[in-house]
Amino acid sequence: MSEPTASPNPEQPDAVPPMETIDDSKRQPPRRHPGPATTMPRPTPIRTRDDIPPGALAAGVVLGILTLVVILKVAIPMAIDWSRHQDWSWATQWAATVTDPVHAYLTAHTAGLPVTASSAFGIWLGVGAASLVWAWLTKAVGARLTFIAHGTATVLMVWSSAPAAGRTVAAGLAALAWTIGSLFALRGLSLRPVINVPPCDRRS
Repeated sequence: MSEPTASPNPEQPDAVPPMETIDDSKRQPPRRHPGPATTMPRPTPIRTRDDIPPGALAAGVVLGILTLVVILKVAIPMAIDWSRHQDWSWATQWAATVTDPVHAYLTAHTAGLPVTASSAFGIWLGVGAASLVWAWLTKAVGARLTFIAHGTATVLMVWSSAPAAGRTVAAGLAALAWTIGSLFALRGLSLRPVINVPPCDRRS
């Protein structure tokens, strides 16, 4: 008597076929398809003479001339007249609050030196103005460092030579003046690191 044949189990998975090993020399990376940015055509730059009508160019020139005439004839005289009727004593007082302690500090600490207090004060003014303008125009690192050192030394001299009762206010006004100058001297300065990513090789 023959033995009954066992029925296949439907839950049992099929046998896994043997894996084939590919030699390293035959391995190829997957092809990289170019992104949409490379397939989209670049917009054609606008050419002033070809794409803008001559009438629009003439109207722009006339409008610019009229704007310049209005600025020279109306805006500037109004600004000058307005400035004449304003009390600018606060600006001179602010400047004196910073410069007087600096001059007093240089007078007290240049005794016995070849440089006089007046010369040192002139050097202080010249270095501050030159570093501010040079840093604003060129964004040079050396000019910015010079401006930062000049501002730090100014605040310290004001703190040292200002009257004890108003020392904190004088140093605060000096620091505020330096920060206003930093708007121009340190323009465009960012503390975020710049990471340059090299372009990847595209393979067809």
